[in-house]
Amino acid sequence: MPQLCATALNQVWSWDITKLPRLHKSGLYHLYVILDIFSRYVTGWMLAPTENANLASRLFEETLHKYDIALGQLRVHSDRGPSMTAHGFGQLLCTLGVTQSLSRPRVSNENCYSEAQFKTVKYAPDYPVKFASFSQANDYCVKFLDWYNHEHRHSGIGWLTPAMMHTGIATQVYVTCPPSLVRS
Repeated sequence: MPQLCATALNQVWSWDITKLPRLHKSGLYHLYVILDIFSRYVTGWMLAPTENANLASRLFEETLHKYDIALGQLRVHSDRGPSMTAHGFGQLLCTLGVTQSLSRPRVSNENCYSEAQFKTVKYAPDYPVKFASFSQANDYCVKFLDWYNHEHRHSGIGWLTPAMMHTGIATQVYVTCPPSLVRS
């Protein structure tokens, strides 16, 4: 079983793709999300009309560049979806010096960080059952993921926001307000 443990930022990222249903047309939109498991911060995301490894590769190249990830610094964990196991995607991660970690075959709960984040997306009070357009879905994702990073108090990180952990102000918050007094 893969052991995911991070003691600092940008050591382990979890990523996955979830489907957002369309209202009028058959088909789905695909939300790609990369999550730092130490801070629970969404480091990268993309909404696309399709799921494929080329889009995932582009998202990862941009996100790795944005965070200036050094060779050998990062491990990326995912389930065994088609985009995650595509040869080209694995080759890209190897070229960029990123270690790839995959869930065991036919085990649905080994990408728990990403799955929990998607549950938060889909159980939000303002989540539409279906999206009328790509634009509406994208606008929802922009708003939701900003809220998730900057306002959502996460139980897995002491009721702090992912941004507090990711920017390093969590230490200041804990110094001024003991964990026992932090509330959601």
